[in-house]
Parts: sequence; C-alpha cells; structure tokens
Amino acid sequence: MTDLTPRKRAVVFGYHNVGVRCLKVLLAGGVDVALVVTHEDNASENIWFESVISLCQSEGIPYITPADAKSPELLEQVKAVQPDLMFSFYYRNMLPAELLAVAPAFNMHGSLLPEFRGRAPVNWAVLHGATETGATLHEMTVKPDAGAIVSQMEVPILPDDTAHEVFGKVQVAAEQALWRVLPSLLGGTAVRRHNDLSKGGYFSGRKPEDGRIDWSQPAQQVYNLHRAVAPPYPGAFTDVGGVRYVIERARFRDHLSNDFCRSLPLGLTVVDNCIFGVCGDGRALTISALTADGVPVTAQQLQARLAA
Repeated sequence: MTDLTPRKRAVVFGYHNVGVRCLKVLLAGGVDVALVVTHEDNASENIWFESVISLCQSEGIPYITPADAKSPELLEQVKAVQPDLMFSFYYRNMLPAELLAVAPAFNMHGSLLPEFRGRAPVNWAVLHGATETGATLHEMTVKPDAGAIVSQMEVPILPDDTAHEVFGKVQVAAEQALWRVLPSLLGGTAVRRHNDLSKGGYFSGRKPEDGRIDWSQPAQQVYNLHRAVAPPYPGAFTDVGGVRYVIERARFRDHLSNDFCRSLPLGLTVVDNCIFGVCGDGRALTISALTADGVPVTAQQLQARLAA
C-alpha cells in the first residue's frame, strides 16, 4: 500500500559539520527540506569543516546566505515556504522571536544541556576538564539554549582528547540524537524534558587571545587550555623575546614532578633535547611540536633562542 501521508516540510538553518550531518539525517528520514539558510565561508577563517552549501548543491536544495537573521526579507522567505518545522544545526546567528513564531523550531547544541550553554561548548568543556559531553536537541526560545530537551546523546572526553577530537564525537552524537527522535518529532509525539537552567551556565565565544598561557597556573590547567584550543583552532601560545610560540602537540604526565622541575624556570625550556613547559605547581608539559611565529621550531633551535 502506498503511504499517502504528506511529508513534513522544514526550513533548516545550518552550518559546519553538524549542519551537514543533521541535514543528511532529515533527508534520510523523509523530511522535505524546502529551504536551507546558511553562511558564506569567511576567507579569513581556517575552514576545516564540511560545507552545507556543497551539500545543498549536490542535493538540489534551495539555499540562501542572508547577512542578517533579523531582516524582514528573511522572515518573508521563510514564511513563504510554510514549514511544518524548523531546525537550527550550528547556525551562527540567533533567530529572533518573529522567526521562531513561524513554526516549531529545534536547535542542536554541542553539550549535555543545561551544561555549557552558549558559544563554543566543546572548547569550554575541554578547558574545564569535563570528562563527558554530548549533543542536545531542544526547543528553540528567544533565550539561547533554554528550551525543553527532546533528545540527548553523550560521549566521553578522554584525558588527552583535544577539542577537535571531541568535536568529532559530538558530531556523531548529534546525528544519533536527531535520528533517534526524528520519527516521534515528525509524528508530534516527542517527549519534552525540562531544561533546568539553575544548573550549568552560559559561556561566551572564544578569541585567539584567550589562548595565552599563564605558566603560573597548575600544569593540568595549562594542558586543558592546550587541548581546548589545539589545531585546527588557533592554539595555546606564549610570547618570549618578541616571538610568539604556539604549542601544536603536548602531553601532561604526573611523573614529571617537582623533583624534575624544581630548578627550572616557568615557561618554555629545553632539557636533554626535549621541550618542556614548566608550570606553577612544579609540573611540566612535554611539548612534541612547537611553532615560532608560525614556523616549526626544534628543541635545538629553541634552546639557542632562549640562551641568546
């Protein structure tokens, strides 16, 4: 028997890897994606992620890239589609109340709400030493990341995971969280769970300058900073003698204790042809890849520079 139930029509606001993967989930789930709202790539940004525009082009999905999510033109374009549902998958702009009133709207957030609400949730989770995070699909409200939760999927953060590695896990978690709830969401039977805003907290976006290392901090905190902003993000850095050194790869091990570091100055140093970052608690990071003003530097080169 042929299923004559009309497909649900959706407008998707999306960008980044999560935008690509979740858009594919909607298509696989039989959703009629009538319009995608996305961003043009910024030429000054390190684009290491997949393209929503490329997916739209390959699938024949209409897409637009408005500069302002609050523009009357965008509101009229979305209304003209007459969507049954709207989704936001890592779209970078907040949607105004007038737009959210067009149809029920759901956002995919890269944390286990209510934890790490706001911007750059994966980076903040790693920076704070969290051992678990995930993805949450929730109802959209004017207040960011405040709506009822409809689906969550958790992933572990291992002790040496960088934010980029964790983001790869969160991307899969987002796909799973959406796939799991999509049938009930389309059928209007999805269960809502309270998003307790008395827990967790809001976090702002991060800037490259936030990667500056304070060597007086304990080694675990410095290591968490490195992990949170390691490439393809701008990296944790320190300035010595007018040169900016960026840590590309490092590890932290407890056996590099006070006995080893007692006579060493805080910051970058070289011992036995190995680069270390000595921290305020008398422990150190072992640095296996370091750049100086964007150029890789060896232990011998660093030692010569520090002795000059």
